[in-house]
Amino acid sequence: MQRFYEQHSMTMDTSTGPDSPGAPDLSVVLPAHNEAENLEQLIDEILNALEGVIDFEIVVTDDGSSDATPQILEKLAKKTSRLRVLRHRRQSGQSAAMMTGFRAARAPWIATLDSDLQNDPADIPALLAILDKPDTPENLSIVAGHRVNRRDTWLKRISSRIANRFRGAMLKDNTPDTGCGLKLIKREAILKVPFFNHFHRFFPALVIRDGGQILSVPVNHRPREKGSSHYGLHNRLWVGIVDILGVIWLQRRAKAPVADELHYQKD
Repeated sequence: MQRFYEQHSMTMDTSTGPDSPGAPDLSVVLPAHNEAENLEQLIDEILNALEGVIDFEIVVTDDGSSDATPQILEKLAKKTSRLRVLRHRRQSGQSAAMMTGFRAARAPWIATLDSDLQNDPADIPALLAILDKPDTPENLSIVAGHRVNRRDTWLKRISSRIANRFRGAMLKDNTPDTGCGLKLIKREAILKVPFFNHFHRFFPALVIRDGGQILSVPVNHRPREKGSSHYGLHNRLWVGIVDILGVIWLQRRAKAPVADELHYQKD
């Protein structure tokens, strides 16, 4: 991580977090809506996975929760200075909660997880290790988790499989599992992509559109044991298929020119 951080940190916008005093090397961004039963365990697991590995912060966006999520986050924030809490005044959706976290993040790289405990924080160091490999592409923008052994209901597995195959065929994003919430994302790259509702499902296609590259690695996946899923057949499969048409429109109108500075011999 240190090699990749030093190599790319100078390209960051100096008016934003990554170059501010005391900025960490990694921001863990969590969107949360009515996840009071899961947050304490999740924060503990993130702390255990990353303490001593990298300098990090945890940024949680409470998306207008109506349960005890605000109280749980207040209690946790008083226990660790690594936790920062943002709260939407009204529920705005997962994509909006993630973008709020991305903008607030102070590190050049962002790890994202769902807040339902299905993603395993213990996998984050493996994603970070990709950045230090000598063959890591210079334009790497996302290291995406791939849930090889899904621990979901049959309906979620089937709808996700159909949507992933259709999306991959239409968008050519070279990512077998864009629905996995566990990703390592270059902050500079994600803040450049167009924002729209549900854009989190299309991170790979959107950063490829701007010249970035994606790598996928197998990660652990766990069943949801507490709380209830916020997605069903309608808002996971059919809405996602409709959104693909919009992403295709964005892809076809994208331009990513590369400019070289010209140096002339003085007369």
